[in-house]
Amino acid sequence: MEISLKGRSAVVTGASQGLGFAMAKAFAEAGADVAILARRKEPLEEARRALAASAKGRVAAISCDVADAAGIAGAYEAVMGEFGKVDILVNNAGKSATGAFESLSDADWQADLDLKLFAAIRFCRLVLPQMKERRWGRIINALNIGAKAPRARSAPTSVSRAAGMALTKVLAGEGAPYNVLVNALLVGLIVTDQIVRRHRADGANLSLEDFIAKAGAAVPLGRMGRAEEFASLACLLVSDAGGFVTDTAINVDGGMSPVV
Repeated sequence: MEISLKGRSAVVTGASQGLGFAMAKAFAEAGADVAILARRKEPLEEARRALAASAKGRVAAISCDVADAAGIAGAYEAVMGEFGKVDILVNNAGKSATGAFESLSDADWQADLDLKLFAAIRFCRLVLPQMKERRWGRIINALNIGAKAPRARSAPTSVSRAAGMALTKVLAGEGAPYNVLVNALLVGLIVTDQIVRRHRADGANLSLEDFIAKAGAAVPLGRMGRAEEFASLACLLVSDAGGFVTDTAINVDGGMSPVV
């Protein structure tokens, strides 16, 4: 099955690397105009050049701190200036922040909620009116499997992500009458830049390949996932081929979550 996003415009946050970059690449190669958002300008421009090499549509790179309301508003205006509309939104920005509950300050909680929950709320509030007006829209919230099955010492991330899953449910119900489909993709162990950073911090004497293999042994499928596998599912969900799928939270985890 060939997926076409020709004529669609997409915004992907946290897209200079990792899962965000992989999704932006899949969308661009399927024909969409894609705006990639991230904070750091140099990696963002490097990502834009890499995407443009295989893109079938336009690629825009917009520097944005999604934890800041004014930054989101400015980025939205920049995207509208580039493309004139937003058909697809992927709320992907965020990094894993965890610790013992009693060690977390109000500032820790607020920073995580601003980055992961309020960023999605603010972006959705901006794009929903135009999606409803055109009666076509796709929103994906990239969460993690802790949203369904939080473990000890997984706050604040698991709490922010659980709230993101509730947000998905609310938006899906309100968007459905207008053909605005809203889903969540829950990340398990997938090889991204975050895994590379974890290896640098905790890898001891293991090579990166051995570190990935050791971590992947805990996954029922026996390996870690690839960013491209995650992006392929996202590409299906934002296309017309996924036109009857909404209000779902899909584990992309090789069977690792104890909750379906």
